Amino acid sequence: MTTVPASDLGDFATRLLAGGGLDPAYAAIVADVLVEGDLMAHPTHGVALLPSYMNEIRKGRMTLSGQPEKRSNGASVETWDGCWLPGPVLVRDALDAACTKARATGMGAVTIARSQHIACLAAYLLPVTEAGFAAIITSSSPTTQSVAPYGATEGVYSPNPIAAGWPTQGDPVIFDISMSITTNGLVAQKKAEGEAMPGLWLTDADGSPTDDPNVIGQGGALMPMGGVDHGHKGFALGLLVEMLTSGLAGFGRADVPDRWGAAVTILVFDPARFGGAEAFCRQTDHIVTASRAAAVPDGASPVRIAGQQALRRRAEQLEHGITLSQSLVAQISALDPNIPFPTKG
Repeated sequence: MTTVPASDLGDFATRLLAGGGLDPAYAAIVADVLVEGDLMAHPTHGVALLPSYMNEIRKGRMTLSGQPEKRSNGASVETWDGCWLPGPVLVRDALDAACTKARATGMGAVTIARSQHIACLAAYLLPVTEAGFAAIITSSSPTTQSVAPYGATEGVYSPNPIAAGWPTQGDPVIFDISMSITTNGLVAQKKAEGEAMPGLWLTDADGSPTDDPNVIGQGGALMPMGGVDHGHKGFALGLLVEMLTSGLAGFGRADVPDRWGAAVTILVFDPARFGGAEAFCRQTDHIVTASRAAAVPDGASPVRIAGQQALRRRAEQLEHGITLSQSLVAQISALDPNIPFPTKG
């Protein structure tokens, strides 16, 4: 394993992306979001995405500069054509726009069609919660068909994550959960490492649950969240995300897009415009405190609140550096041999 200061890793990623042709300001934003993904303990959606992003740039499938096109602009709602601009750039700007609308009306919503991949959804939420807002981000990938509907063996839709964050009187609650039982990134990682999945999270072409990642690409698929027993719930939530993203954006898998990307919807709420910011935090803190105090089996750890481990890991890595595998370091270092990979000082 290699440990690298977060700022140095961000500088490396910025230079790499800008060297590939991405607008330097956009490169810095994308790099910052990728590093934040690693800080928040989502390594499959951190700098591990650099090879895929550089490949999209080299093949001309990512727009390198410019602005999205606004298709609608109301008091609380906007719809954008992302024009295949980098997902992190679009999501950061959309969150700013949604926060502005929420501050004025109580709620802001921005939906984005034709966005490039948006990386780790949890990576966007901490600044929003620190500003006192509650936010929900949903995303689907219209070209990805890796998750099987409950009862099927064939992949039809994407993992369709939902991320959310909101303030309490202490640390915010933050989560980032796919509506499939696992992610494409983890499947690819386990496949490359020759390892089994942690559980029977996949279905093979015959419909048998399996932990073998090699069934993907051979007629198998990811199961919905809930797996064999309760996958009907995950399937329903996956359909919900399709509605919130491709449905509201008016563009998605029905249009058979020709490149990797995302349909995204961002919802931001200003508690001050509802029951009041203080009352909001009083309620959210109460349920967190009660959950932490809930009885657990003898010898078990206390209840862990969503985001607690990610925030702890983030603080540790900001102080001591981000830990990356040697294989990942070798892979991203090879993307441009003229840009040296940083070492811990």
